[in-house]
Amino acid sequence: MKNFKTLGLITATLFTASIALTACGTGTKPGSSPSPSAAAASTSVASAAPKAEGGKVTITLGAYSVVKESFDLIIPKFKDQWKKKTGQTVEFQESYVASGAQATAIIQGFEADIAPLSLEGDIQKIAEKGLITHDWKNNPYKGNITASIAAIGVREGNPKGIKDWADLTKPGVEVLIPNPSTSGGAKWDINAIYGAGLKASEAAGKKDPAAAKDLVSKVYKNIKVLDKSGADSLTTFDKGVGDAIVTYENELLARIQSGKKYVEIIPQYTTSIENPVALIDKYVDKHGNREVAQAFLDFLYTPEAQTVFAEKGFRSVLPEVAKQYEKNYTTPAGLFNIEYLGGWDKVNKELYGKGAIWEAILAEGGTK
Repeated sequence: MKNFKTLGLITATLFTASIALTACGTGTKPGSSPSPSAAAASTSVASAAPKAEGGKVTITLGAYSVVKESFDLIIPKFKDQWKKKTGQTVEFQESYVASGAQATAIIQGFEADIAPLSLEGDIQKIAEKGLITHDWKNNPYKGNITASIAAIGVREGNPKGIKDWADLTKPGVEVLIPNPSTSGGAKWDINAIYGAGLKASEAAGKKDPAAAKDLVSKVYKNIKVLDKSGADSLTTFDKGVGDAIVTYENELLARIQSGKKYVEIIPQYTTSIENPVALIDKYVDKHGNREVAQAFLDFLYTPEAQTVFAEKGFRSVLPEVAKQYEKNYTTPAGLFNIEYLGGWDKVNKELYGKGAIWEAILAEGGTK
């Protein structure tokens, strides 16, 4: 198979145009990417969501791609519960794309009422534009609805003998990672590798950013494809491309549960992952559906919804659900969080900002 990479910073406009809206009456198949005209029409439908009047109300969901399978199960549960409680029928307009692209779409006018995204920074961008006016992190879970870790997925039997990040740098190993220019999941993946480099150098005597960059750079040289989202990256892996994929643990576990012959490799050092959600004040007030939108957001923290997330491989934010599923997970001794890297403000500036580490790695590696 011809070696190729998808590189470069892709403009937000292109990704806004590629939003896949899944809803009653639309012709877009789940997981497909409509034409720009179809996407524009879908976004128009979502923007015109009816206010909460009479016996029917609409919630527009703008989510990152990884959570689609979970919401496919959670949404019907909420609709049934709300119908029994109020007599009101809830309809959902749903969009699932890469987290960064979704945040950009919302900022540019896609009127999502609720945004479950991959990164705190993506929610914060929406808030900084004045679309979120409340303190969205003011709950016991700091606004996060799911947790996970960054892991490596390999094929049955682990033919390349991959045990840690350094093994992804070996000659002949083809690696899949989504593009951090568009995918929140990819930023978690790169954070994990970069942080592992810091941890390893620290264990050897001195925390060394140069060593961390070198590890990411060497992995980059073996990247076969940089897809635009975590879901797309897994689809590519499902097609037989690549020897290893860097992704969320929950995505691997869900694939394994579905019968895929994959093996999860948990590196010695890796990052914990936290995925937030927020209600978009400007749009719910415009649509007049705050009551039901808030109820749905609250429902995401219930044991019923958190159990669905756990069944799909996420680590629950509810202690009682996390306890129930703890046997399903391994927590490495070298697990670190975003604070170890200095927090998202520092990471976005020094790792992903203009002229920062990731751009330097792209430039040094060249385009193909």
